[in-house]
Amino acid sequence: MEDPIGRILKRTELADGLVLEKTSSPLGVLLIVFESRPDALVQIASLAIRSGNGLLLKGGKEAKRSNAILHKIITDAIPDSVGGKLIGLVTSREEIPDLLKLDDVIDLVIPRGSNKLVSQIKNSTKIPVLGHADGICHVYLDKSANMDMAKRIVVDAKVDYPAACNAMETLLVHKDLSQSEGLSELIVDLRVEGVTLYGGPRASSLLNFPEARSFHHEYNSLACTVEIVDDVYAAIDHIHQHGSAHTDCIIAEDQEVAEVFLHQVDSAAVFHNASTRFCDGARFGLGAEVGISTSRIHARGPVGVEGLLTTRWILKGSGQVVDGDKDIVYTHKDLTNES
Repeated sequence: MEDPIGRILKRTELADGLVLEKTSSPLGVLLIVFESRPDALVQIASLAIRSGNGLLLKGGKEAKRSNAILHKIITDAIPDSVGGKLIGLVTSREEIPDLLKLDDVIDLVIPRGSNKLVSQIKNSTKIPVLGHADGICHVYLDKSANMDMAKRIVVDAKVDYPAACNAMETLLVHKDLSQSEGLSELIVDLRVEGVTLYGGPRASSLLNFPEARSFHHEYNSLACTVEIVDDVYAAIDHIHQHGSAHTDCIIAEDQEVAEVFLHQVDSAAVFHNASTRFCDGARFGLGAEVGISTSRIHARGPVGVEGLLTTRWILKGSGQVVDGDKDIVYTHKDLTNES
């Protein structure tokens, strides 16, 4: 990977002999609070080192010993020129409220875990928080869908790893497919894989499913909600009303319908004819991820090295002053692609 720090993103001649550079820069100090899985520690530490950020890690008590060993391995491996103190490990839960007050020291908090954890942290700090509380991902099955493809994608999106935040939680089906053989086969395929199906008002009456308690529900297990919708616009409205702006997918052969969905669904990741499970930092080629962000400010979607960087402006002159702009001629010439 090209060194991400100090890259010149844009270079502009403001006036003769006055050149402005927009450069990439580390965010500063990150506080990552994650539950259970110790593999998160390795991914996050790698990204923090690569992006030049300081890091405070707080893992779940279930992986306390694993986290301690992994932290030791990583800090021992960091060269002296960088310094092992770049990464700190917080072991006590009692320390978290105090850390969340350090808005003058910590620049970004990234919580990875349950809806409850993310909400608690967002409500108890003035430090910017990057992440997502819910992963309510939808797959919309258009009437133009290739049903053999649809069966593969839908089963994968639900079954490949049901506890993941990018697993399908709601299947939306075009009304013209509600009594089709293809949908019947798909329902059988899901049930064979052990998936429990719940229905929205229309699907529960048409397909005889038990009614779902809420559309805004993340099962995190082998269960999902199915609902019938009139068309792609109704699917988009449903997603905006009940989704979490994480990852949503359309299965369709009609390119015009697919383009409408791709451009109008306001989620961090929007897919056409591909499983929602692809929304992942490693699969996107980012190397790893600190998490997936549904925020609209700064990073969005899987957050890799670029999401842990900000920008700085470097101005190089030769004695220029403003003085009411009397003696300066602004050229604003783009030099980005000039060596």
